[in-house]
Amino acid sequence: MITRLNHDLLKEEGVIHGFFGKTGGVSTGLYASLNCGVGSQDNPENIIENRARVAEEFASRPERLLTLHQIHSATCLTVDQPYDALNNRPQADALVTETPGLMIGVLTADCGPVLFRGRKKDGRPVIGAAHAGWGGALKGVLENTVAAMERLGAEKSTLKAVIGPCIGPSSYEVSEDFKNPFIEQVVENIRFFASSERSGHLMFNLPAYCQRRLELAGVRDIAILGRDTCAEEGNFFSFRRSTHKHEPDYGRQLSAILIRP
Repeated sequence: MITRLNHDLLKEEGVIHGFFGKTGGVSTGLYASLNCGVGSQDNPENIIENRARVAEEFASRPERLLTLHQIHSATCLTVDQPYDALNNRPQADALVTETPGLMIGVLTADCGPVLFRGRKKDGRPVIGAAHAGWGGALKGVLENTVAAMERLGAEKSTLKAVIGPCIGPSSYEVSEDFKNPFIEQVVENIRFFASSERSGHLMFNLPAYCQRRLELAGVRDIAILGRDTCAEEGNFFSFRRSTHKHEPDYGRQLSAILIRP
């Protein structure tokens, strides 16, 4: 059975969204079972079927499910028509659209999936999806997503964002010098780091950092699902967990949003 998490902040007539977990697909082994990551080494036929199952949850078609070749950048693309997300994915880390029927999504395995919705002055919806790992968040991918939605006419006062399942603050241990670019950005960012049991290490709060970047971008309504991908092995794929287990690869879960046609 497919696990699909929702949040009331994104629920409104005409918009459908979901943060999907790892269950309900056809993949096996390291990728069991709803692996939607085209960039993984999973059987391509299984990935195609898994993505079709996700599209079906939205009463959509797989060719209208748009994802990216994610590169931990700040790049956000505006889309108004389908493209070949299996064989010709653009390199970027966020998508926005005002076009009904386009299912825009991001793939994660510890990074933060952030889904957005907003409205134009005439009430029509604008949506966004961002892949916010520490690198992309630090570079400004969330602010760029907000700006792209505004360029489509979304009023900033209507914007809402939900940070989905990602590595939690009790799982994200980093080296002590990891904090340096964050502190160089603004010294107050030290609050997103806590002491670790290991000498020379810190614990980083990725969802809280993403929330702050959204606040600074002017988003008023923000929620964090608070689900830890690394800790919840039965529910989510996790790059860090796979690394600790010395596994050669890992699956990716999908988070997506759509304006109903």
